[in-house]
Amino acid sequence: MLDARYFARLARLKLAVDKKSNASLLGSRKSVRKGSSAEFSDFREYMPGDDIRAIDWNAYARLDRLYIKEYMEEKESSVSLFIDLSKSMDYGEEKTKLALQEEITAALAYIALMNMDHVAVYDLGDTRRRHIASGGKAGFSELTEWLDRLDNGENVDIFHSVSTVGRMQPGLSVIMSDFLSEEFVEDPDRLTQLIRYLQYRKQKVVLLHILAKEEIEIEHSGTFFLIDSEDKDNRLRVTMESASIRSYQDALNEFTDGLKRSAKKCGASYHLCSTGVGFDKIIFDELKDIYEF
Repeated sequence: MLDARYFARLARLKLAVDKKSNASLLGSRKSVRKGSSAEFSDFREYMPGDDIRAIDWNAYARLDRLYIKEYMEEKESSVSLFIDLSKSMDYGEEKTKLALQEEITAALAYIALMNMDHVAVYDLGDTRRRHIASGGKAGFSELTEWLDRLDNGENVDIFHSVSTVGRMQPGLSVIMSDFLSEEFVEDPDRLTQLIRYLQYRKQKVVLLHILAKEEIEIEHSGTFFLIDSEDKDNRLRVTMESASIRSYQDALNEFTDGLKRSAKKCGASYHLCSTGVGFDKIIFDELKDIYEF
């Protein structure tokens, strides 16, 4: 899936997460709440109920008033990765969309886990199929084993699937899909509703639109029978010539531009990820705006 040189480069990255978890586990990110880590934040006057162990007795000796030392609390961030295992994702000649999605999922999970963040990976076909990981490299090993065991699923309703997820800590949610479903093709506002819903649940939203090179760059010509990967009885006879190719590419551009506009309007991040682009370029170049530097 990933080799050692990628792991070394990934270890230098950190996902940009605006919202910090309120969970009690400690991590490597600074929370706006005050806690008990070693990094000093500020003084404030003592109030009844405060831990007397936090009183600065040197300040009391100088000022004859009780002050509490406050420290920055370090919390783990929550990273949720939603993956599309529908049959339409099992497409691509040199590399399938599923394969690229698995590589991206592993890379983002590794980055998060190396920063001691909490990672949850959800199957959009059934979010009860999920894997929760934490604890650095040990957690990553278990996560990749879980990914390897996954099978293709049926059609997915992304909005419904995301809405079935239970309690979520504030953090980052990454949705990976080809978005080739009726809910987005027929209703442009559906993506806006999805983003707004996740933002309501205190999530910073990243959309990774995964398409096969063959879906973006039409190289074949002639007459073909197209078979719906999710409904084998649905077949369409098409003749691929210059006019029909232009029509298809115009429709695809309109679709992707619509997704991009919806994301931008809501303050979410959108990226088109093609199987025809090198994996290192996707991770280290095209997705660089989702990292902290």
